[in-house]
Amino acid sequence: MNLRRKLIRFFLTGFIILLGSLFFLYPQIFYCELIAFSDFQSSDKKVYFSPDIKSTQYKKLQGIVAQAEARVDSFYNGKISNPKIIICQTQQQYQKYCSSTEGAGCSIGTPWGSSYVILSAQGMNTDVIAHEMSHIELLKRIGWWRTTNDIPQWFNEGLALMLDRRFVREIAPRDRYRAYRYEWRYYTRNGRDLLLLKDISTMREFFGGGQRHVMSAYMTAGMEVSYWLLLRREAGLQRFITKMQSGTSFEEAYGPMNPHHFKDSKKISE
Repeated sequence: MNLRRKLIRFFLTGFIILLGSLFFLYPQIFYCELIAFSDFQSSDKKVYFSPDIKSTQYKKLQGIVAQAEARVDSFYNGKISNPKIIICQTQQQYQKYCSSTEGAGCSIGTPWGSSYVILSAQGMNTDVIAHEMSHIELLKRIGWWRTTNDIPQWFNEGLALMLDRRFVREIAPRDRYRAYRYEWRYYTRNGRDLLLLKDISTMREFFGGGQRHVMSAYMTAGMEVSYWLLLRREAGLQRFITKMQSGTSFEEAYGPMNPHHFKDSKKISE
C-alpha cells in the first residue's frame, strides 16, 4: 500500500511539474484552452469576442469569419478543421493569447487536437482569418507532429498566402504566380538579395529578420507555392496531402522545387 501511495505521489508530482513547465514555456496555450472561463463573450462556443467589443458588432464579425471559412473550404476542397476564434480588441489581450505583439493574427495548434485563431483589432478581415485558418487546416489534415517537424515554414506560409489577398489580389493560378513573381523581384531587388528556400524553412529563419527580410520570405514562399500549384493544377494539393498522410516525405510528396523561375516563367508568359 505504501508503495502504491508513493507511486501515485510520484506521478502526480511529475504531472504537476510538467504542467507548470508547459505553462511557463507556452502560457498562451493555457489561456486559449481556458477561454470559455474568461470574460470573453461567445454565443456558440466557437467565436469569442473581447469584452471591449460591442455586441452590435458580433453579427458583422461572424460574417467575416464565415467568409474566411468559405475561402478555406473552396481551396482545400472541403474544410475539416474547426478552430476556436478569439477576437481581441487591445494589444494586451492579443499578447496574452498569441504571445506576441506583432502581426494581425496568429494560429495555435496542439498535439491533443485543440486549435485556435487569435486576431488583433487590425486582423478582422477575411484575408488575415483565411491565412491563419489555412495553417490550422493543414495541421488538421497532416497531423501536428508531421506539420511541425516535416513541413518547411516557407511551404506553410506560401500555402496560406494563396488564401490571403493582401499582397496579391489575383486569383487565377497563372495571374497569381506572375503577380508574386513581380513582388518577389521588387523585394529581392530582382534577385540580388534573394532568399533560398532552405534558409527560410523554420519559424526562426522565416521571421528572424527585419521587415524587408520577412516580406522577402513571404514573396519567395508565395512565388514558389503559386508556381507549384500552377504546374500541378487543381488536384495537386490533394495529391500532396494524401501522400503526406501515407507517410511519404515532404521532399517526395512536393517534388522538385523551383525557387527562381526566370526561364520557366518566360515560357508561361509566352
